[in-house]
Amino acid sequence: MCSMISAPALRTATSSARRMAALLCWAPLLAIPGLVQAQAQGCDLTARHGAGPFDYRYEHQMLPIVELRHFTPKVEALLAGESTSRPAPDIDYTLNKFPNHHRALISLIKLGQKMKTHHVDGMRYSIECFFDRAVYFRADDTIVRVLYSQYLGNAGRQADAIRQLELAAKRAADSGFSHFNIGMGFFDLKEYEQALQQAHEAIRLGFERPELMDRLKSVGKWQDPPANAAESAASAASAPASAASQ
Repeated sequence: MCSMISAPALRTATSSARRMAALLCWAPLLAIPGLVQAQAQGCDLTARHGAGPFDYRYEHQMLPIVELRHFTPKVEALLAGESTSRPAPDIDYTLNKFPNHHRALISLIKLGQKMKTHHVDGMRYSIECFFDRAVYFRADDTIVRVLYSQYLGNAGRQADAIRQLELAAKRAADSGFSHFNIGMGFFDLKEYEQALQQAHEAIRLGFERPELMDRLKSVGKWQDPPANAAESAASAASAPASAASQ
């Protein structure tokens, strides 16, 4: 089976995409059957509990402390907790300090699947509320929106899932990595036209990993980008070298 976003990639901002590893493929999380979807009551988007919040992508002093004491490997893997026997309180603590902690959000979704609930016992907010707080905290974090889209899509909320990807695409700017991941999300929702658009945009920006193209080809939805897209990518790649030689 394929892996999701790599751990190093999840730690990195769109503006430093050159340090990120690309998705090896898109591996959707499992749906939680038979659960009514609704915004949880009492979701306070701005509530603070102690110090913070901090941006997961940029804050590097508090993050090692939180991950050493709370979001440890066994918590991330949902094997056990650090503060209690359950991982939920430690994930809750981590997302309180770092609302857009990508790996903690993934663990939260998996914990909800494991417990077959959208509001895990021992956590102050619902899964949806944690995502709403994350996008409210940092609306430009495209990885959060891609993960939120996965969660919503697997919950049967196609329109909401598409909306998150559309918002992510608007924020992706000149990050080919982000457009690639957003395209993978659209593909997973069977929104092939939008997936193709994002694939072309990623190529135009010089990000040419083949996985999204291969997936679109597998369902007969691939079309080569316009010739000027490849030329633009080549021009963008050569620009820094030209500037350096002057």
